[in-house]
Amino acid sequence: MRVGIIGCGLIGGKRAEAVHSPHQVTGVCDVCIEKAQKLAETVKCDFVTDNYKELIESGKIEMVVVAVLNYQLAPITLYAVKHGIHVIVEKPGGISSRELEPIIDAVKGTDLKVKVGFNHRYHPALLKAKELTELEDVGKIMFIRGRYGHGGRVGYDREWRADVKLSGGGETIDQGVHLIDLSRWFMGDFAEVDGFAATYFWDMDVDDNGFLCLKKADQRAAWLQVSCTEWKNMFSFEIYCEKAKLAVEGIGGSYGTEKLSYYKMLPEMGPPETVIYEYPRGDQSWKMEFEDMVSAIASGAPLRMGGIEDAYEALKIVEKIYGRRSR
Repeated sequence: MRVGIIGCGLIGGKRAEAVHSPHQVTGVCDVCIEKAQKLAETVKCDFVTDNYKELIESGKIEMVVVAVLNYQLAPITLYAVKHGIHVIVEKPGGISSRELEPIIDAVKGTDLKVKVGFNHRYHPALLKAKELTELEDVGKIMFIRGRYGHGGRVGYDREWRADVKLSGGGETIDQGVHLIDLSRWFMGDFAEVDGFAATYFWDMDVDDNGFLCLKKADQRAAWLQVSCTEWKNMFSFEIYCEKAKLAVEGIGGSYGTEKLSYYKMLPEMGPPETVIYEYPRGDQSWKMEFEDMVSAIASGAPLRMGGIEDAYEALKIVEKIYGRRSR
């Protein structure tokens, strides 16, 4: 598979690292040509441009990774699929669900794949938790409690994420879409969305905290909070089942060692039987997501998970929350 990278910053670099033999990066693009040239040297490709259309039309790629600012994600993805190119587009996929509709229409009835960068689904602790809910007798999932937050840095409120025209919103559309996507992965679609987004600390026009309650028709729910006033990076995703609790803490790096605690209820109840899985070997989710995409393209089968429709549903939830934003 010949792969192009559009957007040669931190995430574009991670995506490029995930492309392994026999696949190769054969073209790179960034509006800052120096960034593109630097990545090209790293991956050893000779096609470098600052014009994404030039890369897409070059005939040098079959798949493209779109890792640019949020407002550019959907237009570039649409241009790529209209030219017969498979796409891995970074989350949230666009700044509104409406932006994704022409992409969904364009790939309908074709063999083209559009995968959205919901790489958290590929973290080993979450994969193991998913496996346990499907293979073990843990009973029905009653509710989920998820928290995701990071600390700020000087000038955070002057970066591109603080500009709604570039980002589409703040913390709810940023880390929030990961928690929304994970909740839908474990529990399916939700019938009711409640909550709000607020700006408490940062001097910016987008939210620095989001609070969400996603409810199914039978009132089972996901209770989620995302924050960029956490001050210490953290990730926590707890799945409460009728016969067990599955708690994922940390996702590596500054978020702490990734760990899954499996608390299994005993017939007599009391202290549960506990098994703890730790995953200290670093983040392989980018590589696994790439392999999943390549496999789907090669087999002609539907994407196993994390398609453009998942981003569409997540953004619809974000939009309901932003309809209740307060400052």
